[in-house]
Formats: sequence, C-alpha cells, structure tokens
Amino acid sequence: MSGSVFTGGLTRVVVVLLLRRPTQQPAMGEEPQPKFKLLPKILNGGIAGIVGVTCVFPLDLVKTRLQNQQIGPNGERMYNSMLDCFRKTYRQEGYFGMYRGSGVNILLITPEKAIKLTANDFFRHHLTTKEGKLPIQREMMAGGLAGLCQIVVTTPMELLKIQLQDAGRVAAQAVASGNAATVPKISATSITLRLLREKGIVGLYKGTAATMLRDVSFSVVYFPLFAHLNSLGPRKSDGSGEAVFWCSFLAGCASGSLAALAVNPFDVVKTRLQLLTKGSQDTQYKGIVDAIITIIKQEGPRAFFKGGACRMIVIAPLFGIAQMVYYFGVGEAILGYKK
Repeated sequence: MSGSVFTGGLTRVVVVLLLRRPTQQPAMGEEPQPKFKLLPKILNGGIAGIVGVTCVFPLDLVKTRLQNQQIGPNGERMYNSMLDCFRKTYRQEGYFGMYRGSGVNILLITPEKAIKLTANDFFRHHLTTKEGKLPIQREMMAGGLAGLCQIVVTTPMELLKIQLQDAGRVAAQAVASGNAATVPKISATSITLRLLREKGIVGLYKGTAATMLRDVSFSVVYFPLFAHLNSLGPRKSDGSGEAVFWCSFLAGCASGSLAALAVNPFDVVKTRLQLLTKGSQDTQYKGIVDAIITIIKQEGPRAFFKGGACRMIVIAPLFGIAQMVYYFGVGEAILGYKK
C-alpha cells in the first residue's frame, strides 16, 4: 500500500501546485491563452478507452497467458506461440473465453484512459512556456506524471483482469496434472470481495510499484513520441490545426508499439507479481528485484520479452484507436462545446 499512498500523495501535490499557478494575463493586442476544458477531455478519454479495449482484448488475453507461462523442467510448455495460444484458448473456452475478464477491464478502462489522456494534456498545457514552447524534457515530464496519475485505477484493474485472463491456463495445468477439482471458479466480484475481506483495500493494490514502473516509463516514451509523429502529418481543413484522424491513428499505433516493446520487461514482472493463483509449475516471487533475478536465473533474459510481439500488437491498435477517438471530439459534441 505504501506505493499507492506515495503515488497518490505525489499526484495530489503536483495537481495542487499546477492549479495554483498564477494565470497569465495577455498583453494588449495579444490573443488570450485558450482555456483547458477538462470535462470534454475526460469524456473523450473514457469513450476512447472503451472502443479501444473492446477491439483488442483477445490479443491482450493471449499476451497475459504467454507472459505467465513458465517452461517446465523438461522444456515442456503449454503454448508454443501466439497463434497456438489463440487456437488452444478458442478450442477449450470458445469465443467468449477470448473475452474472459473483459467486463472489469471495460468498466475500469473508462476512468483509466480518461485519466491518462486528460492528465497528459493537462500537464502539457501547464508546462508549456510563456513563449508557447514545450521542450522535450517537459514533454517527458508531462507523460510521466500522466502515467503516475493513472495507476490509482490501473493497479486494481490489471490485478483483476490478470486473474480472470489466466484462469484458463491455470485450470488446464490442473487438468493435466489430475488436480482439476482444486481450481475454483472465479469472478471479478469474488476476487474483489476476497481481497477486501483478507487484506482490505491494500489487497487490490498488489503490484503497485511494478505497475508504476511500467506505466510511468511507458508514458515517458509514448506521449512525446506520439506528439512528434502526430505533428508530421497533414492538418484538418477546418483551420483547427489538428492532424487528420488517420494521422492520429498511425501515430498512436507507431508510438504505442515502440513504447510497449521498450517497457515489456517491466510488464512481465508486473504480470507475474500480480498473479494470485499460481499453476503447479509457477514460481513465487517476493518482489520486483527477486522476480528479476529469479527470471534471469531460471529462464534467461529472453523471458523479459515473452509476449512482447503480442503486446505490441495489442498496444498499437489500442492506442491508435484511442487517440483517434480522443481527437474526434465526441465529448465536445455531447456537451455542446466548440472544439
């Protein structure tokens, strides 16, 4: 819980400091600075998250199972590739099995994406210099702070999602070892209630430090890269200066996939630390450092890039779709704001 307390406190301090920043009054003859409209951006972020995660969730499920898969003593493994994981999951659990855990993810992705995308715009707005410039260091700071803010929602969302996504793999391991009766059926509600009963709210924030490590580093890479790629494309003809929708989509895909690959080792560590129900061959980890050392000793450095290609395939369309929907301005249209 110390990680969530730290990040929550730091986020509040940053937001308070920025909100208390004195408003710059425009000099005579200058154009007034545009106001930052928070509510429509929150709506845009929420809608973007729902659309994006619905499209790519089966890929995310495969990514989770590949990352949690550990090689047996004789080199045996449940899934040989991404395609093999898809095929076996579909055959054993059907079409809806590919969306195992999607309910909690879609429910929580709304505030998660709303916080992430809105916070980045918010910090970029307030970190822009008086001359209207945003140096790369401030772009990275804005992205990192956005990633920091989102983990208050991301940590419990990822924790619940991972248990539900990986349940099929653990059940299959139990069947193979003749212990099928020992694997109880789980749901997001049952996991949440059990964690709250046993550990309180702390239980929902297992893996906070690892989540912070992944999300902050991802956002530091992703948002500046997206901004620069998005600025290279053609602009809309309405005089707004914004990129055309397909440019935002491609910029989101490219920057998302590159950032995802860069931080994939952190995602592997986070995924394994947050796994509550271990399979018969799975290793227990005491923390981030122990997980890193153990994975290197038992599986080698390549293990940190398990599911890397799948994660890139997940993140690329997820952020491409999310950024495209975010810039459509649905929130402004709903609330009647001029975009």
